[in-house]
Amino acid sequence: MKKKLFTIYVFAGLATKRFFRDRLALFFGILFPVIFLVVFGSLSSNSGNKSTFNVALINNAHTALSAQAEKLIEHNKTFKIDSSVTTFAKAQKKLDQNQLDGIIVLPPAFGKSVGGHPIGTAQVYYTVNNIQAGQTLTAVLTADFNAVNKHYVNYSGPLAVSGHSTSRKSLTPFDYTFAGLLGFSIAGIGIFGPVNVFPELKKQGILRRLHTTPLKVWQYFTATMIAQAITGLVSLMVMFVVAIVVFHLRVTGNYLSIALFMAYSIIAILGIGLAIGGWAKNERQAAPLSNIVVFPMLFLSGTFFPRYLMPHWLQTVSTYLPLTPVIDGARLITTEGYSLLQVWPQIALLGGWIIVIYLIAFRVFKWE
Repeated sequence: MKKKLFTIYVFAGLATKRFFRDRLALFFGILFPVIFLVVFGSLSSNSGNKSTFNVALINNAHTALSAQAEKLIEHNKTFKIDSSVTTFAKAQKKLDQNQLDGIIVLPPAFGKSVGGHPIGTAQVYYTVNNIQAGQTLTAVLTADFNAVNKHYVNYSGPLAVSGHSTSRKSLTPFDYTFAGLLGFSIAGIGIFGPVNVFPELKKQGILRRLHTTPLKVWQYFTATMIAQAITGLVSLMVMFVVAIVVFHLRVTGNYLSIALFMAYSIIAILGIGLAIGGWAKNERQAAPLSNIVVFPMLFLSGTFFPRYLMPHWLQTVSTYLPLTPVIDGARLITTEGYSLLQVWPQIALLGGWIIVIYLIAFRVFKWE
């Protein structure tokens, strides 16, 4: 058994050294993801000006005036009401994840008659790092309510708006962008690496010569997994450094948990690359098949834009793609401070894919 483990150690070391000595591999494995990070990070950082605001409207009053106020808010083009949110707790969760710009609450006393006319104060909730949006929402609602107030009195109106900060920070657009780019980098490391290397090794006859040795497929796969995990973590570490220094990424999760989840994700996605690269005889077979597999995942798993912007049915379908739990888990651990136990659904889904993918990879692998 020691000889078998030593063989794995030797091949993992050779693969790792080959990566760091190959300038082209260093460019596409480390520098290229960083370029993507800078480009998309700059775009997300400049997406602050908005003409419409996504809000949740919680009507707890159910009075005639609250119904009138609800219609007034729904017809205001400044607001885009999220009709799927019916409770404050659900709205608060979406607000924390930056899926909402604010929450408008009509409290139970809103619209009750005092002194011969109804009164009420709508409450606008927003996060600490979205104060500008909260102030804008408060100002727009105040203007709308002032128009209604004139129908009741000529002086200070009975309807008012109060703004409240939740004293919590929501995710920024860059937080979603960064998690997606981590997924993009892992897809590149795990899929395009083996897909480019294996056909070349077959063409040169290297794998055929290895097949004549006592080396087993599982040993070769394990060595490749270790090497890819090491080089992948180096690439992701560089991305984290750039994100923190240049874009002020707020990492709230435990770094060890992040590293363990990233390594686990690399190994899971690597199985796809091993299956395609191990089956293909040459680049002409490997390239189109890898593109067919990779590009749907890149666009449907939340790599370049958040999945919550997709139609609900498409969100449901994309949940089960291999790259989706990678990106969701990376975001939850990195920027929302989740532990590994809290992301067990993502870990379990990836575990299922690992079993399926590696069974296929072992079945289709060819030495030549």
